[in-house]
This record gives sequence, C-alpha cells and structure tokens, in this order.
Amino acid sequence: MSTVLYLHGKGGSALESEHYKPLFPDATVLGLDYQSQTPWEAKEEFPAFFEKASQSGRITLIANSIGAYFAMQSGIERFVEKAYFISPMVDLEGLILGMMKSLGVTEAELQAKGVIKTPFGEDLSWDYLSYVRHHPIAWRVPTHILYGEHDALTPPETIQAFANAHGATLTVMPGGEHWFHTEGEMRFLDEWMRKKSI
Repeated sequence: MSTVLYLHGKGGSALESEHYKPLFPDATVLGLDYQSQTPWEAKEEFPAFFEKASQSGRITLIANSIGAYFAMQSGIERFVEKAYFISPMVDLEGLILGMMKSLGVTEAELQAKGVIKTPFGEDLSWDYLSYVRHHPIAWRVPTHILYGEHDALTPPETIQAFANAHGATLTVMPGGEHWFHTEGEMRFLDEWMRKKSI
C-alpha cells in the first residue's frame, strides 16, 4: 500500500490530513505533527519520519505553505515519488527582505541585533536570512503546485519562475488566496488534486 504524507503550514495541524483520505482511498494517509520552526530544524526532524514511512513503498507528499519549504530544505527527496504543493513558500529571502523594507530595517541593523520583533507576529532573524541565502532550493521531485491568484506572500512571477525552474505544473485559482480554507477553495483544491493524480 502506498503512503501519503501531509505537512501543514504555520498554525496548522497534522489533523488536516484527514481531508485528503477520500482523495487517496487506496493509500495510508498520515499527517506529520512536526515541531520544527526553521528549515535547519526540519532537516534534522523530517528524514527519520519519511524513511520509516517509505518502508511500505514510495511516498506521495502533500505540503502546505511553509511545510512545502521545509520539505524542500530537509533532504527527503529520495523518499518521495511525487508532490502536491498548496501555496508553497518558495522564496523566503524575498519575503524576509520585503518585511525588512516595510519596517525600515537594514541588513546591518538586523545583523547587529540578531533578532528584531515585528508587529506581524513574525520575528526578523539574521540567522534565518543567512540560512535561506546560503541554502537555495534544490528540489528534483515531480511536483504539482496550486496557487491562489491573490496570494499575499508569494508574488505570481516568483511562483511561476519556481515552477519553470523545477519542471513543476502550476495551477492558479482565480480569486484564491494563500490560505485555502473556504468551501469553494477546498472544492477547487479537491478537483485539482483528482485531476493531477490521474
């Protein structure tokens, strides 16, 4: 029996994997309730879980938002046959620099302070910025991407460039946003996944 592994986004839960069970009735669908807050922590945490799950065969990965970024940074490609990414974060450097610009924070200031609190609820971190700069994404898994037209975290040209560079298919939901959660969005997601699984 094949295995489907689900990685949630920030503030999400492994319980979200339940939604995907009807879409993969012949597979074991599991959610990883990971603890990692950074890509380097994911690199330590994810491989053992994926290796264990792969003992029953190759894995289909479903990953949401930052979960997709962590997956791509964690070295688990050898276990994954194909992937479905929902609103994946693919340019953390650009996102961090955008936050810094909006707050008037310079790189020199961030480097000096190490961490700067923000009103967004996300700390700016020099270690995080340095890490993502020095660890570009190298993802070699057949991947389908679902992206909302009005995703406020990843510009359309960025997701298109990523899809082109990695040979991924890209589906854009008209009117969709970063967080797929409304009834219409989830219906669109389900139909997309059914089509791409054929």
